Amino acid sequence: MGPIRNNKKRKVEKKADENNNNNSAVVSGSSSEDFAELWDVFSMTLAGVSSSLRASDEFGSGFRMSRTCFDYISELVKDHMMAKTHFAFSNGKLMSLNDQVALALTRLGSGNSLISIGGSFGAHHSTVSQITWRFIEAVEEHGLRHLQWPHSTSEIKRRFEAAAGLPNCCGAIDTTHITMLLTSSDQESETWLDRKQSHSMILQAVVGPDMRFLNVVAGWPGKMDDASVLRSSDFFKQCQNGKKLNGPKIRLSEGAEEEEELGEYLVGDSGFPLLPWLMTPFRGDGLSEGEAAFNGRVVETHAVAKRALSRLKRVWRMIQGEMWRPDKHKLPRFILACCILHNILIEIDGGDGFDDEEEPEHDPGYKHLVCDAFDKAALVLRDKLCMHFSR
Repeated sequence: MGPIRNNKKRKVEKKADENNNNNSAVVSGSSSEDFAELWDVFSMTLAGVSSSLRASDEFGSGFRMSRTCFDYISELVKDHMMAKTHFAFSNGKLMSLNDQVALALTRLGSGNSLISIGGSFGAHHSTVSQITWRFIEAVEEHGLRHLQWPHSTSEIKRRFEAAAGLPNCCGAIDTTHITMLLTSSDQESETWLDRKQSHSMILQAVVGPDMRFLNVVAGWPGKMDDASVLRSSDFFKQCQNGKKLNGPKIRLSEGAEEEEELGEYLVGDSGFPLLPWLMTPFRGDGLSEGEAAFNGRVVETHAVAKRALSRLKRVWRMIQGEMWRPDKHKLPRFILACCILHNILIEIDGGDGFDDEEEPEHDPGYKHLVCDAFDKAALVLRDKLCMHFSR
């Protein structure tokens, strides 16, 4: 994760989503037994569909997850969320665990304001805020095992090589901007002003072949370029020191005059530096046939990171659009929780319901920057890898 300075209280959002008010579904309290009856109500609230449409399979279309996945998440956060203050709806009825999880998922999944969601659920906006933050804490505390560097990378490398032919590749790295709507009165507004003249925070992610996040870094201002965010991360230091991407090297060819070994590495686009553990495409005109072929493999492999970030924003819409005056010190933890939930959905539901959908651009409007930094040893390794494909 990136820099988290402190945990200031989140300011109440005053900007409501008027469109959602037309399709609100007020919930008056539910127990574990009757939550199944409210399943579609929560789903329709998130999807923006009239609550009169009731069907048991509609939950997946709203929350983008199965009931099995919802139950798993509820069990994951149960101890943390039920150990402290009990929450109630505006009518005084206590909220069950399922009610609280559904409310928090709606907040993260819809991106609507606290007031709008509170109106839909029949709860005060401060209750929405408190429940969502407690849910974030619970997911972070109990779900982090779903987002960690793998103990073995053999299966990841096998799948990447099968997909695009790159041997010993352990992941694809990319970044995206999480945009914010800050006012001129915000003393830190200039700090977060990026090159598109928007306020944003950077998310850097390393992605596996199944679109699961293997490592994420969040918290740096959107004005930073990809290379600067990478170099500022603990992940960079661990790779440089051989604590990550330190698995077995492979021989690129048998019987070569010079020993041609290739260690584990990631692939990135031209916004990242070329390093022994980070392969980027060849640049310039007049590329050889082998260089063009290598670039094609890199681009195809790197696309998994773009799809993952696009899906992350599409499912967890709170981090997709401009957030109204978010607490910038808590925001990295919101982003981390969404990334963990992203992985849980893939692990339990296998990405059902997404494969047939075209992923939109995850960072529209941001001009691609090029990094000229390179490591001389990485130049040699990339040339050898290119020659390997030429053979």
